[in-house]
Amino acid sequence: MALQVQQSLNKDVHAGDLYVFRGRSGSLCKILWHDGLGMSLYSKRLERGRFVWPSAKDGTIAISASAMACLLEGVDWRNPQETWRPTQVG
Repeated sequence: MALQVQQSLNKDVHAGDLYVFRGRSGSLCKILWHDGLGMSLYSKRLERGRFVWPSAKDGTIAISASAMACLLEGVDWRNPQETWRPTQVG
């Protein structure tokens, strides 16, 4: 995966950026990150559903930390919906 980042995307994999890849089925996500000391590979598989993936015209995109958190939880980060409301007191 690091080689793919360097050769296909022409990016420095050691720069500290996160590189996120999705599996073909859409339920597996892998994150590659170099923290200055070593390379880490994280993976997450959704039990149900698929990761909502942004389209990348040039091979890469940048998203915010909150969008990334939604993406990793399987939430549609483009239009997150509130799932509960606190009960009204009164």
